[in-house]
Parts: sequence; C-alpha cells; structure tokens
Amino acid sequence: MARNKRFIAAAIQLWPQDSMEKNLAAAKALIKSAAEDGSQLVVLPENFAYLGCSDLTDIAAAERAKGPVYEFLAKQARRYKLWLVGGTVPVSDHDSPKPFARSWLFNPEGKVVRHYDKIHLFDVDVPKSSDETLQQVSYRESDDYRSGTEAVVASTGLCRLGMTVCYDLRFAELYRQLADADARVVTVPAAFTTATGRDHWELLLRARAVENQMFVIGANMVDRNNPRRGLWGGSAIIDPWGTVLAQIDDQPGVAIAEINLNRLVEVRGKMPIAEHRKL
Repeated sequence: MARNKRFIAAAIQLWPQDSMEKNLAAAKALIKSAAEDGSQLVVLPENFAYLGCSDLTDIAAAERAKGPVYEFLAKQARRYKLWLVGGTVPVSDHDSPKPFARSWLFNPEGKVVRHYDKIHLFDVDVPKSSDETLQQVSYRESDDYRSGTEAVVASTGLCRLGMTVCYDLRFAELYRQLADADARVVTVPAAFTTATGRDHWELLLRARAVENQMFVIGANMVDRNNPRRGLWGGSAIIDPWGTVLAQIDDQPGVAIAEINLNRLVEVRGKMPIAEHRKL
C-alpha cells in the first residue's frame, strides 16, 4: 500500500482529429490542464493518437522502437512529474507484424514501468442507430490486432494499479483477477461506441467498481454523432461504492477526482466480499 492514501486522478476525453499531430496537440493541452489542477495520475483514451489510421503495420513497427507517441507520452509524464496511462498505441513485436493494442504506464521520470496488451478484442455486431443514420455496425478488431494474454497490476508510488482496455470491461473475471492481485485502482482507456456506450458504459464502470470494491477510471473517446463510428464519451471516475466522483458528457475535457484509498478500506471492511466468496 502506498504511504500517501490520497491523490488526484484525471480521465481525459478526446475528440478524434484527422492527424496524429493534431491528436497529440489536443492531448497535450488536456494533460497540461489536468496537471495544473493537481493530478498525479492521468489516463488517456484508447487509440487516442491513431484512431482511424489504416497503416497499422508501419505505425506498430515505429512505436516498437520508441516512436513519436511513445516519445510524446514520456515527455509529458516527465514534464509534469505524473503517472501517465498512455491510452493504447499499436505496437508490434518481432514475431508478427500484427500489433497489440498496448497501454503503457509511464512514471514521473518518463520511463515505462509496465505495459498491458488488450486481451479481449472487439469482434461484434452492434445495433443499428435508432434514427437510421449510417453507422458502422460490424467490428472485427482481431483483423488488425493480436490479443494479449496477461493480466497486469503495477506497483506505483500512488497505489496498486490494474490495467484494462475498453471491451475488457465486459469480462468480470479479468477484474476479479486484478482485485485478487490487490489492485486498488483500475484504468479503462476506451473508444466505446455510441450504440453500446449509451446503455452500458457507465453501467459497466460502476458494476466493476462495486463488485470488486475498487476505484475505476474510464477515459473514453467522444464523437457521438459521427455518421460512421459514433464514440460515446462519458469518461468517469467511480469509487468502490459505485459513486460517480467525476464525469464528462459529450465534449472533450478532463474528469478530475480525489482517490481516497481510505474509502476503499472502509467499504471492504464493512462489506468483506472477498472473505464471503464461495465459488
């Protein structure tokens, strides 16, 4: 357990731009804002830099060798002396050109201390929009990405931090593994669709927080009315009781809240779910 039982966390919500450079500029401004408001842990959304890009093989190879987004994230963490969860970035290894959706955790010195490769890939058919606007209804993430295999809990100077990504949110067994590994806070960089996010995004964030008695930080992309792929937004920070501590609706911005680990101890003490498990 970290000595300091309170710290400020931020979930950044971004609108996808038409180039990596513009995406990084938007992220830079909101990281700066979060840092100026005292944030010590900042979480960026899934694929915040490269959403919509088609040349994933080249991007993934470049980022494997500490490419432009890696260097950007390292610089921001170092500049503001904060822990930074870099959303996800396509990163390949030498075994295959197909990348992982990798979430890097940078420390305040700008060094990667852990990474998590997204385990559950979004291969689904989602409902059509009720207003008949043209929306993408089929997603096959496994066509472009490899699946990770390892659940990750990182020791930081703030807390024990579990790492997940987007579609992982629907798989309660992953979060149970993180809780069993003493995760106190779990991050969820995401690009949740409008069709699914409207009904399930906040519901799932709160469910994972309540059933595992942990803090959950969901940082989502937003573009709800995009005619092809709507992105829900609704980035939020949830406490172990399921209370929404901070939330953004449908615009870019930063959700900021105090993480009080004493609250987690209190909730677990009064309702010791882990001790009562039978299965």
